[in-house]
This record gives sequence, structure tokens and C-alpha cells, in this order.
Amino acid sequence: MKVVILAGGFGTRISEESQYKPKPMIELGEQPILWHIMKYYSSYGYDEFIILAGYKQYVIKEYFADYFLHNSDITFDLATNKMTVHNNNSEKWKVTIVDTGLHTMTGGRVKRVQEYIGNEPFMLTYGDGVCDVDLDALKKYHEEHGKIATITMASIAQQKGVLDVSKGVIKSFREKDDMDGALINGGFMVLNPEIFDYLEGDKTILEKEPMRKLAAEGQLMGFRHDGFWQCMDTQREKQKLEELWESGQAPWKRW
Repeated sequence: MKVVILAGGFGTRISEESQYKPKPMIELGEQPILWHIMKYYSSYGYDEFIILAGYKQYVIKEYFADYFLHNSDITFDLATNKMTVHNNNSEKWKVTIVDTGLHTMTGGRVKRVQEYIGNEPFMLTYGDGVCDVDLDALKKYHEEHGKIATITMASIAQQKGVLDVSKGVIKSFREKDDMDGALINGGFMVLNPEIFDYLEGDKTILEKEPMRKLAAEGQLMGFRHDGFWQCMDTQREKQKLEELWESGQAPWKRW
């Protein structure tokens, strides 16, 4: 099963760093948060990724093009114009990076890579959040209920889509308001290929009309996660994640 990661937004709420790089490339412990997300999926055996890039997409491409330089010791022999890579820290990943447009919305970005995903279920998440959700249990839950979409529900007050849930079936999907402290859309989704029928073009926002329509049709299921979940929208949230990583107790580190 392929893992699709949304990584094309402007990251305006953390503009102190996103003015120089895409938000998924902001570092935690000297590695981009995108790397942390990919390592987490890989720890469950998911090693094929499709990165939906946009804003400063070349930064993501250059990172993977020079992955050995970023993660291994290198000897440059200038006399012979040769380079030797030591203690090769490679991954068994296959990474496809697609420029899905500068102003394309989330649903539009997913629609643009339909040909890369193919006619099969796939994982989808945001490139700015980590958690310790059980991906094996998530996949099993999705396969057993047979609906089009499953999203991970995190119980935390955040500025995300708010869910009304009954026995796992999401009855409604809406944007949060100031009084909300309910279950929210935490990403880490599993989608069947029928999702593409709900995505009309570049202006489609996945979290609005497509999700609302799926909910109205009884095709949107929620997988409850009561463990750790944290996005990185602000410098304060980045600092929190940095502190967890530096402490050696990062809940998402299972490699």
C-alpha cells in the first residue's frame, strides 16, 4: 500500500521558517519532520511514498537527490574528482515527488496523482504531524468496515476538522469553532480509489465538500486514537516536538 503525503502548502502560521523551505522540511533533531513521518510508516513496512509537493517543491527534491550527503560520511578526492560514501545510511524507500501546483488545494493535490496511486487503496496523511497510531490496526479496521474512507480521530483541541461520530461512523464533518474540544481529524487516513470520484479539480479542498459528502453517504469512518498526536503549525508546537525528540522519549520513534 502506497503512502501519500501532503507537502505543498505555504505553512504561513510558522512563517519564521517556512519562508525558506516547505513546512514538511522544517527540521526536528536535524531531520525534516517529513523524514520522521516516513520513518514511522516505514517501521510498519510501508516503504513506497508519493510526496504531494508545491511551495518550494525543489527543496524536497534536492533533499532526496542528495540523501547520501545528508545522512552519511563522505570523502571527496579532489585530485581524482571522486566521491566515496562511508557508513551508507540508506533507506529501502521508493519516493515519488510530484509538483502538484503552488495554489492547488488538498483534494486537488490528491486528484493530480491518481495515475501514480493507481486503482488501489492508499494511505494519506499531512506532512506536518506525527503520532503513535497503530497503523496495522488502522489498516485492518479500514479493510473490515468496507467503506471508502477512514480517518484517524485524535482527541485534542486543535484547529482541525471536527467530527460527530456514532459507533465509528462519522455522521458529519465540519470546521472547528472556538468552543470545540472534541475529536478532530488527525490525518493518517486510509482511502479506497473511489475517493477520486469525490475530487473535482485543483480547487477541491479534501476536508470540506468531499468529506462532508462521504459523511452524508455513510462512507466516512473514524479510527479512534487516544495516544500521542501532534501537528507542527507554530513555533511553540515545533519546540514541543524538539524537546520530545531531544529527550529520547519521542512517542513516534519506533525505529
